[in-house]
Amino acid sequence: MKKNVGVFIFDQVEVLDFAGPFEVFSVTDELNDFSLFNVFTFAENSDPILTVNNLSVNPKYTLESVPDIDILIIPGGFGVRALLKNRTLLKNLKSHTIKADLIMSVCSGAMVLGSWGLLNNAPYCTHHQVYDDMASIVPSGIPKKELRYVSHDNIYSSGGISAGIDLSFHLVELLHGSNTVKNTASYMEYRLI
Repeated sequence: MKKNVGVFIFDQVEVLDFAGPFEVFSVTDELNDFSLFNVFTFAENSDPILTVNNLSVNPKYTLESVPDIDILIIPGGFGVRALLKNRTLLKNLKSHTIKADLIMSVCSGAMVLGSWGLLNNAPYCTHHQVYDDMASIVPSGIPKKELRYVSHDNIYSSGGISAGIDLSFHLVELLHGSNTVKNTASYMEYRLI
């Protein structure tokens, strides 16, 4: 059964944080006759998103129109700090974690998971410049600075920017096996770690 992969985007999101995982899941789906994943972006509203370094991106769905999400991806970027101040948006976004089988953060997106209490007493990864902020957001969290990604239960977090690609491949392997990952990585000309 196809899984819905919802990638939340917001102003000043880091491009590779969301585009890397988007590509891994999308290419995996394409190489498997479009039978595995339905990958899409969504945002607070339908306005174009202006990323870090000013790429304009149009979300496919809004928070109100987005379908149920099986795999929720929270990327990072400079905009995470503004996102954390928007309590209403955070609450509405968190409502989509209830049905998600897997929740994944990339880079400073871990700050969002920490603010939701999902990293309490749990290991996590984030960008190397964000660990000090995380210590105040989730004091009981267990930073794993030496790792590219880490998990507990159904919560996954990855280090800075490109680490989200590695974590995406890891999740594809958990769901569909190593041959699927090898085929996708080969097509993308990506060297797996």
